[in-house]
Amino acid sequence: MTDIKQKKESVKNHLKDLRQNLKKMHLSVTEELLMPQPEEIKKLMNKMDQLLKLIESK
Repeated sequence: MTDIKQKKESVKNHLKDLRQNLKKMHLSVTEELLMPQPEEIKKLMNKMDQLLKLIESK
């Protein structure tokens, strides 16, 4: 049961981090009219991949 709670907490933290990063990126695009750097996008994609692996793991 503890393992499930830890996994849930980890997923929750990953989602919060992704949301915050996407929010910043959105603001820079909409308010400052700046496109995100490719490195930023790659970093977010890697975080999303990590989250997916975590969710899919047993």
